[in-house]
Amino acid sequence: MTQVEPSSISQIFKISDLNKKNQIRQALEAIGPTSRKDEPYCDYVFVFEDKPERLVVKQYQKGTLMIQGKAAHLYQVISHMVAPFLTANDQVALNKEADGSPHDPQSVPLPHIGTDESGKGDYFGPMVIAGVMLEEAARPKLTALGIRDSKKLADGKNRELAAKIRKLCVQRYYEVVLPPERYNSLYTDFKKEGKNLNHMLAWGHARAIESLLGYADCKWAVADQFGNERYIQSRLMKKSSGLTLIQQHKGERFLAVAAASILARDRFLDYMDRLSRTYEITLPKGSSNIVVGIGKQFVAKHGTENLEKVAKLHHKTTEKVL
Repeated sequence: MTQVEPSSISQIFKISDLNKKNQIRQALEAIGPTSRKDEPYCDYVFVFEDKPERLVVKQYQKGTLMIQGKAAHLYQVISHMVAPFLTANDQVALNKEADGSPHDPQSVPLPHIGTDESGKGDYFGPMVIAGVMLEEAARPKLTALGIRDSKKLADGKNRELAAKIRKLCVQRYYEVVLPPERYNSLYTDFKKEGKNLNHMLAWGHARAIESLLGYADCKWAVADQFGNERYIQSRLMKKSSGLTLIQQHKGERFLAVAAASILARDRFLDYMDRLSRTYEITLPKGSSNIVVGIGKQFVAKHGTENLEKVAKLHHKTTEKVL
């Protein structure tokens, strides 16, 4: 008989009915889990193994049921047992709801990590990727602050909120700052490998996630959509095994992502101020004609060789400046 190769499995269901939860648990118990684990915010965690196949089934207290691993026959067995208790309306796609609408922020279990970046489209200044781990205790406090996408906030308000986020989320935030020189060097390295800016962004998001996982255990992460989900997944290391990553357009709908966007923007603005003081010239944001004019002034004052210290050289703006 031909053996079917195991494939990656990742399914999420929203189970709000207590009776249905109990029925699914009893069905899984009847199969006989290979092992059981205790994890925060989970009613149970069952591990099923039949090498080389392995599936982990987690029931979160908030209602999310997750089936994840690599399996073939083993998945068929588990599906057969739990299918009678599930409907198409229960299933949630990894990046979208079953009906194609955006993933519901409330369906992602806590704690979860949100990441976002700032400075990507700005010619001058660094690129900053920030991550925030959202926990149950911090959620109402952050919500009360009026946290939202940094692009919808004035710079002054953004900086005010960033200070409050850092105070509320001690050891639950992390910022990856790529100064222009480092950014230009990294971009060159990625380009030599045949990779683009999205791969570099993924590297930064993965570093923020990995660093936060060094502070506390977390099984979920949400990032704003900027490329193929595999970009970030491929950059995550062993510490992130078992992490479920959701990438979504307008990811700032998630409180953790919005908080991360504010931290990233604040750090970007702070670095821009420092560069402006160092070179005694006010460096503008964006990539408009004003930016080109200031770029020409900078080169006239400090020389072409210093442009890499303040600007992202791969931008088309460089051609206009030079």
